[in-house]
Amino acid sequence: MPPQLQVIASGQEGLISAKQLDEIGVDASWRYRLVRQCRLTRVTQGVFDTVLVPPEQRSRADVLDHLRRRPAWLGLLAGGPGSTAVGVCALALYEAKGLPRTIRPEVVAPDGKWRPPRDGIVFRKLGNLATTELRDTFRIASVTHALARGVAQLRRDDAVAVMDDLLHAGKITVDDLARAHELARGHRNVEATHPWWCLADGRSESPLESAARLACLDAGIPPDALQLVVRDTNGRFLGRIDLAWRLPDGTWLLVEIDGAEVHGTPEAVFRDRNRQNSLVSAGGSRILRFTGKDIRSRMTTTLSELLRQSGWIAGAYDDHGQPAILGAHPAARGRLL
Repeated sequence: MPPQLQVIASGQEGLISAKQLDEIGVDASWRYRLVRQCRLTRVTQGVFDTVLVPPEQRSRADVLDHLRRRPAWLGLLAGGPGSTAVGVCALALYEAKGLPRTIRPEVVAPDGKWRPPRDGIVFRKLGNLATTELRDTFRIASVTHALARGVAQLRRDDAVAVMDDLLHAGKITVDDLARAHELARGHRNVEATHPWWCLADGRSESPLESAARLACLDAGIPPDALQLVVRDTNGRFLGRIDLAWRLPDGTWLLVEIDGAEVHGTPEAVFRDRNRQNSLVSAGGSRILRFTGKDIRSRMTTTLSELLRQSGWIAGAYDDHGQPAILGAHPAARGRLL
């Protein structure tokens, strides 16, 4: 196959269009032979996959992100030059974390008119849509317009995780989020999403942390602080904690959410162990660790019981975002710097 074929496809999650193939000299008869030889796979009319392994069986390092971006490119290539990625597909191209594994291809055709679905690809009608250029002749909805259409297509936890990530990465501001919420009004199924928009918090550093925070909110135990910086009495940095509760006796209940991607390597295990030893040695806190499987079960049950026994009251602590001192005198234990 021509080397240009793989160069083009590599930037489109392995996909390439018939028009692009024509432009590099791979005409219809040549494409037919490549498909017969199992060197190309026809995905939909006018779109081919250069990766012969079925998507659900692929094992590349970034396979989840690849599986989310691939439908976006499928829609764009099926729509043709001038097409615009919208909704959840646009969010995938913005590399927002927290999206579901399976995404439906969604695109606005070059003429902006509605078309009937084809092979699972949904063609939207162009409305008042702000777009920007995406590689050559394709376009992508602005991040605010992508959120405005995409949030209503997601489950609550996924939608909040996406908003958290975009805020944390600096791809949107709080004002952008408010504007996206306004733009969302009037879209189908948006009514149920109105409470979700105020739950976004850019301090969450991963979808797992977002899910843990939401689980705690649902259980009636909202964290007093997120990404709490803790120091010892000498001012030495001990760590930054995912979720924290200030207890009535001045101590802290600290919770870390361990995801395999960040905490699963031997280096991470060694680092986490040293940090936990430092926190425990400093005194004035109790630290617990949970995984993604614990979030909607053991985590909330355990934390609810501990907080109930301590006499903790939701909203009694005012988080100013300042570091907490561990191991201070009992009268000042947990006091902020």
